[in-house]
Amino acid sequence: MPVKTYNYDDHTQLSPHFNVQEFKCKCRQNHNILISNELISKLEELYTALNCSKIVINSGYRCPEHDRNVGGDGCGQHTKGTAADIVCYDQNSLPISSKLVSCSAQDLNFRGIANITDEYICTHLDVRENGIYFGDETTGTNTVTNDFYTYYGISKRSDYKIVAKGIDVSYSQGEIDWDKVKESDTVDFVLIRAGYGKEYSQVDEKFERNYKECKRLEIPCGAYWYSYALTKEDALKEADVCLEVIKNKKFEYPIYFDIEDGSQSSLGREKISEISETFCKRVEEAGYWVGIYSYKSFLESNLTEEIRNRYAVWIAHTGIEKTSYLGQYGIWQFSHTGRIDGINGNVDLNYCYSDYPELVKKAGLNGYKKSDTDTKPETNPKKSKNITLIDDGVAYFGILTAE
Repeated sequence: MPVKTYNYDDHTQLSPHFNVQEFKCKCRQNHNILISNELISKLEELYTALNCSKIVINSGYRCPEHDRNVGGDGCGQHTKGTAADIVCYDQNSLPISSKLVSCSAQDLNFRGIANITDEYICTHLDVRENGIYFGDETTGTNTVTNDFYTYYGISKRSDYKIVAKGIDVSYSQGEIDWDKVKESDTVDFVLIRAGYGKEYSQVDEKFERNYKECKRLEIPCGAYWYSYALTKEDALKEADVCLEVIKNKKFEYPIYFDIEDGSQSSLGREKISEISETFCKRVEEAGYWVGIYSYKSFLESNLTEEIRNRYAVWIAHTGIEKTSYLGQYGIWQFSHTGRIDGINGNVDLNYCYSDYPELVKKAGLNGYKKSDTDTKPETNPKKSKNITLIDDGVAYFGILTAE
């Protein structure tokens, strides 16, 4: 594990995002700086995995004296140049939870990982030569966990299995030929925009038709309501209008609160979480399986973990092979440029990881009663579906015939 020695005033750019000066000892004495090549390489991998806007090095190399002054034993990983205490920031320049950083660092095979602040913002990472240290120092320096995913209650991405593939539609797709969509045998479910805002006049102009066509053709569906709410009162009004629009209808998938508008971004995490909870609670109390939709950075920056764990999550994170979002989610919107027979132009594509039709009916929600005997439409067991991305970046549902 090569560790290089740099002069105190060296300004070498170690990698695209890290410079020697970020790692120098905080003692302010004029002495050399030790930095591990592997540490820098893995920090760059972490930067990419979490889609960071920046990673701040709170503490890099420490001379033995400074290490003892800050509570160390004078011979720890920082004194070897193999450790850094960091804060990761998302694309909105907000800190990423140390819980998420720890899980991602575990995936990248950092050998020393620990949350070190009560706020779960700062994370210790190291590339020690021998052994593994996984810790949460808010509960004591000797508290070691075997797996951060289990410790923090976060699902591993490898545990997620695709159970259905679907699309989401609104007035933007115009007059959809739903018979062709059905015949294409590439859509297992549809999420339909019901409307937006807090006035009944803001019902999506294609909602009724899209809903009726899905029911006629037995395509399982859910709905979403685009929010402009800036207060709890706005959220209540939006929830009430949404409930009026979806009244007397049946949905096999959740009713989602779509919160992503630019006008809401500056409200702050506490306010946005309060708005989201207000809408979701109102709709849930009316007998619906409720969820929250937004894009990855908005979810991470503006919604508390409590809210993201309490309700179903439909995450938008497009143009990548695998989302780096580490919170729980039931549906991933992975493309805005899908092509489906019967729809002119682009349509969003989604993977679903939960059997919502079975769960919803079993719970007696979304217009169903527990005694309902509705079942999902049969699927052809000799067909499996996959996604093919062509060179221009447009995603297509394709069909493969299996024996």
